[in-house]
Amino acid sequence: MEEKYIKHKYEPIIPSKNEWPVVKLARERKDFVIKVSNLAEERILKLADNNPEILKEELETTLYREKLRIKQNPWVVDPDDESSFWGEVKASMLQINSATELTKEKKVQQYKEVLHRITSRYAEEIASNFNHSHYKFTRRVVTYGFSRLLNAARVKGFRSIFSNQYSLQDKIQITGETEQLRDLATKGTIVMVPTHFSNLDSILIGWIISVLGLPPFIYGAGLNLFNISIFAYFMNSLGAYKVDRRKKNLLYLETLKTYSKEAIQFGCHSLFFPGGTRSRSGMIESKLKLGLLSTAIEAQRANYQNGITDISGKIFVVPVTINYHFVLEAPSLIRDHLSITGQERYYKENDEFSNSYKISKFLLKFFTKGSDISVSVGKAMDVLGNYVDEHGDSLDKNGRKINTHDYFISDGKVTVDQQREEEYTHMLGGRIVEEFHKINRVFSSHLVAFTAFEMIKESNKKLDLFDLIRLPEEDIVIPYDEFKQNCKRVMDQVYLLKERGMINVAPHLQNDLDTIIKHGLENVGMYHAKRPLIKDQNGNIVTQDMSLLYFYHNRLTGYGLEKLF
Repeated sequence: MEEKYIKHKYEPIIPSKNEWPVVKLARERKDFVIKVSNLAEERILKLADNNPEILKEELETTLYREKLRIKQNPWVVDPDDESSFWGEVKASMLQINSATELTKEKKVQQYKEVLHRITSRYAEEIASNFNHSHYKFTRRVVTYGFSRLLNAARVKGFRSIFSNQYSLQDKIQITGETEQLRDLATKGTIVMVPTHFSNLDSILIGWIISVLGLPPFIYGAGLNLFNISIFAYFMNSLGAYKVDRRKKNLLYLETLKTYSKEAIQFGCHSLFFPGGTRSRSGMIESKLKLGLLSTAIEAQRANYQNGITDISGKIFVVPVTINYHFVLEAPSLIRDHLSITGQERYYKENDEFSNSYKISKFLLKFFTKGSDISVSVGKAMDVLGNYVDEHGDSLDKNGRKINTHDYFISDGKVTVDQQREEEYTHMLGGRIVEEFHKINRVFSSHLVAFTAFEMIKESNKKLDLFDLIRLPEEDIVIPYDEFKQNCKRVMDQVYLLKERGMINVAPHLQNDLDTIIKHGLENVGMYHAKRPLIKDQNGNIVTQDMSLLYFYHNRLTGYGLEKLF
């Protein structure tokens, strides 16, 4: 059985803020942005083979897509000069294309100038605006605000104002390899890769990093979060750099990857959500977006190329899973997922996190109820997906030490080999997915949702998923005793998986089964207008929303538990 959760007071691993890598990077921001822009430009020219026709095509594709984005999908956070900037790019392209007297070299030169303007703009837009005094203030606001909400719920009357801030860790439980993470962060550079279910994840992970006594990380936050004023303030203060998922063009993606690689090489601990976007289905991510992940491998190789072969040049990848009983955005996320998989028309994203008022209301509800969050920190790995020991040395499957440096060598020296690095990125992606499943922590809400949905599926074998979700709720009634019996079967299997190190469980799953089921029903989707699962007046289990039940059920897919039904 898992031990009861123990709170810790973590001291800062680097007490002096001037020694924090993000502070050093912020001091050099202007030069760093120029460096990123120039290096991105070099990468793009190399990919285009310095061929004016290929370069022209990439520039025109970028221009076309950007004009389309401005017209069809504008955001509040977009700069005011968007149209005029791309208008100037268009005019420059027309001028170059119509100039018949230009030599091939001259054309390449002029296309390069346009390219430089675009990568400079992108690099400036992506770059973090970390400010230490804002960071300190934000950290205090997040900790104080969360704690006040929490203590107001637990300690009534005047005393609540002065009650212990530290009890925030009762609510948000941090488990797993925290000491290893803290230790390795003093030796090399950490790349943290969490699961992604809610827009709340970014602020939550920022708070976790701070509680663990780690210096601030830089991290890629979706630009859409900057549309909301309360998030924009937090994101800017917590070292976030901006990732605009509307921009799929090569020029933007290469600039973004260059920023990430250079920041990791600079020694900044980094965080990004490898799933790319929030999990629409509620499942733990099984297919990762490998773009930013590849930058950790590039940075590791570049460190070796620069002769940094000791521990200070080593990059450690740390998977993290975030476990909730409840995801505020679940209704719109599962709608998106079903519309994509059902190949119906794509829903325009309708986000419950659309304004500061809704978020504040949610946080108030969240902290004044008994619903927990847990954050599980996995074992650190090197960029090839090998576990590392307490000294940061890589270990093979048999626990023998191996030297990561050797994996980047051909003909006796460290070389750039794109195909090899792509292969390593796929390997690392696969290992992160494995670790996500291992450190996933089963909550009572996951157990009841999974069991109920599988039972409904089993009694309607002829229906596909979409017909199943359209079943009238009044026709779905699960007798409690039958439900309890199946919950036990699922839980027994979960504990068998836990013994094999393939999953983890929350301490509340040590209670008796009726208590676990009651806790699960109280917590699953607890603030949705329509509850995914409730007990009716006859004591039977019913649902008010099948698609939400499916969303919360999905948290336990990927473990073969379906075979029990």
